[in-house]
Amino acid sequence: MTEPAPVFAGGVDHERLTSQLRFFLETDKLKRILRRNMLVDGARRENAAEHSWHLSLAARVFAEYAPEGADVDRVVEMLVLHDIVEIDAGDTFLYDTEGQSTQAERERAAADRIFALLPEDQAARARTLWDEFEARRTPDARFAKAIDRLAPMLANWHTEGGTWVRHGVTRAQVMDKVKIIAEGSEALGAYASALVEDADRRGYFSRG
Repeated sequence: MTEPAPVFAGGVDHERLTSQLRFFLETDKLKRILRRNMLVDGARRENAAEHSWHLSLAARVFAEYAPEGADVDRVVEMLVLHDIVEIDAGDTFLYDTEGQSTQAERERAAADRIFALLPEDQAARARTLWDEFEARRTPDARFAKAIDRLAPMLANWHTEGGTWVRHGVTRAQVMDKVKIIAEGSEALGAYASALVEDADRRGYFSRG
């Protein structure tokens, strides 16, 4: 990785700023990680950085549907951070059973490396938020995960089945993800259920 340019500003902890710059430049790599989902207009596949930005925006837009006690600022921060590990681990398709079996291990190793580029205090906060998102035990994490699961469903519906059709995904497989959405937001879960019903009527799911 290219080192950050020298800094000569007075009154700045140069070592701290260099660590922050190193992390910032490293995360630019997220822009080149392609996901399976297409953009809503079907023009091309989205990248992981676009995905993270869009989810962060969604947390603000859908804030009124968050569960009681959720802190939307923390949710946004989780969503900004949650896929940074894909720089090393790559994007694991939601319905790839083999990939899912090694995902947690690959992503933990990536989190160990990438977040450690930050100064110690920022690294600890980033890792805590990432771990919280993965564990899905708090209202913040459940709402963040709900948004993360809803976004590709919307993309698939708007691209006539998208990855559901291309990979032979069944209605039952998608409904398993709807449960996660409902855990984080009753309103968004109800919407996702209706979306799946409509997708089923349109023939977007495999009958296998």
